Amino acid sequence: MAKSAIDIIIVNWNAGDQLIRCVESIQQNRLDTTVQIIVVDNDSEDGSNISIKKKPDVTLVHTGCNFGFGKACNLGAQQSSAEYLLFLNPDATLYPGTLQKMLAFMQNPTNISIGICGAQLIDEDGHVARSCSRFPSVKSFCAHSLGLDRWFPFLGHVMTEWDHHNAREVDHVIGACLLIRRSVFDSLNGFDERFFVYLEDVDLSRRARLLGWRSMYLADAQAFHAGGGTSRQIKARRLFYSLRSRLLYACKHFSRPGAATVLLVTLFLEPLSRSALALARGSWSGLRETWSAYGLLWRWLPQWTFKGVTR
Repeated sequence: MAKSAIDIIIVNWNAGDQLIRCVESIQQNRLDTTVQIIVVDNDSEDGSNISIKKKPDVTLVHTGCNFGFGKACNLGAQQSSAEYLLFLNPDATLYPGTLQKMLAFMQNPTNISIGICGAQLIDEDGHVARSCSRFPSVKSFCAHSLGLDRWFPFLGHVMTEWDHHNAREVDHVIGACLLIRRSVFDSLNGFDERFFVYLEDVDLSRRARLLGWRSMYLADAQAFHAGGGTSRQIKARRLFYSLRSRLLYACKHFSRPGAATVLLVTLFLEPLSRSALALARGSWSGLRETWSAYGLLWRWLPQWTFKGVTR
């Protein structure tokens, strides 16, 4: 097989028919040059790993267990030799011209300082998703914990106040459809595998920026993204993973006082604000999920504190 310009890496965990639709969208809208599709299966139990074997031009990598997103992405990248890597969620599908536009943008000599770019994502209702973000700060994490970013979006790190209808440079494009130069990915040693899922893509973008690379959001290259993906199946555990990654991110990138602030607000104030919101909505399931997630978080904390267990 000829060396491809882009290798597309998809991490699968019980994605079902979404994975098939994702791969088919690539095959239907591939570039004129060779595109290698690498599916890393995190020990799926729904048969999606078996179904994808029937698709041509797909390299299937079995992990044997659930490695999480970042570690599985790194494993997929090890199977690649392309100049560009596109990390694509299994609940995403590409539109005609998406790959061509993203690759042409990155290959333009005037964009040599751009290390990462992302496509405009369309959600299930046909709306443009608010997918880009600023790098998280102590303020933005605390605003999210207290629910303040619902009323004042500019306080949070997700750029919900911007309609995403125009291209612009941003701090971070979501990992659901993220194209990165292979040289940049290698210089960063890939994703930080301490993050099981959530914020590993933000961490990657932040480290790339520290090396002088910029990230660009492209409004004329589009992809469908259902959002939530297979993590919808495990809402309480999804919240736990999100909270855990937040604490890991804060301790990695913030000062000790800043990290301590995020830790205290996350552990003691956020469960109260989430509970109040669930009660206001009359959502008993939301209340149960909140406290189930915090039960997992509190059980993990001693392992992290005394044994350094991060995932």
